[in-house]
Amino acid sequence: MQDAGFVRKAFAGIASRYVLANHVLSLGIDCLWRRTTANRIVQLKPKLVLDLATGSGDLAQAIQKACPEAKVLGADFSVPMMREAQARRFHQLIAADGMALPFKDDVFDVLTVAFGLRNMASWPAALQEMSRVLRPGGTLFVLDFSIPRIPGIRQLYLFYLKHVMTRIAGWITGQREAYVYLCGSIERFPSGKEMEALICANGFQSACAKQLTFGIASLYEAKKAS
Repeated sequence: MQDAGFVRKAFAGIASRYVLANHVLSLGIDCLWRRTTANRIVQLKPKLVLDLATGSGDLAQAIQKACPEAKVLGADFSVPMMREAQARRFHQLIAADGMALPFKDDVFDVLTVAFGLRNMASWPAALQEMSRVLRPGGTLFVLDFSIPRIPGIRQLYLFYLKHVMTRIAGWITGQREAYVYLCGSIERFPSGKEMEALICANGFQSACAKQLTFGIASLYEAKKAS
C-alpha cells in the first residue's frame, strides 16, 4: 500500500514547479514519451478518453492535440495540480480519486495513466477500477518510469535516481523530501513482465510493454475483455 496522504501533500507542495522539474530531470525526454503515447492512441480513433492522475494535464493535452475529434477528460485527486493544468489552458477536468472513480461502468474508449499508478494506494484495486470504467474492448495505457536492465545503464540510472535527481528536484521545488519518496517509489514499482502480469490479473488481457529510452520508462498497453 502506498501512503495516499503523503502523496496528496507532496503533490500539493510541488505543483507550481512540477512541470519545470519534470523537463529538467528528464532533459525534456518526458515530452517525447507523452507524444509516443498520444500517437499510439490516434490509431484507435477513440471518442472518449480519460487521463487519470492527469496532474498538470501534459498527457491530456498531447492526446487532445493528436485526437481533435475525441473528448479528453482529465481526472486527479490533487486540486493544486489541476490548477496548473488550468493555467496551461486545459479545462476538461474533474477532481476524482483513482480508487473510486465517479463514472458509470463501461464508459471510456481509452484510459491513460502517466506516472500516476505508481502512487495510488493499491495498484490492483486501482487497475480494477480502471477496468470498470473502460468499455469492453477498451484500451488501457500505463506510462511510468522503470529500471533499465542493460548493464552499465542500469547502475548509472540508479545512481542518478538516488543521488542526483532528488538533489536537483529539491533545488527546483524546495521539496526534496517529496522527491526522495517519489524516486524511491520507482524502484518499488513493478516493470516489464511483472507489470504485464499485474495488469492482466486485474481486469485486462493481452498486456504488452514497450521500453522507452533504454528502459528508463515503459509504456504498457492492455485491452479490457470484450
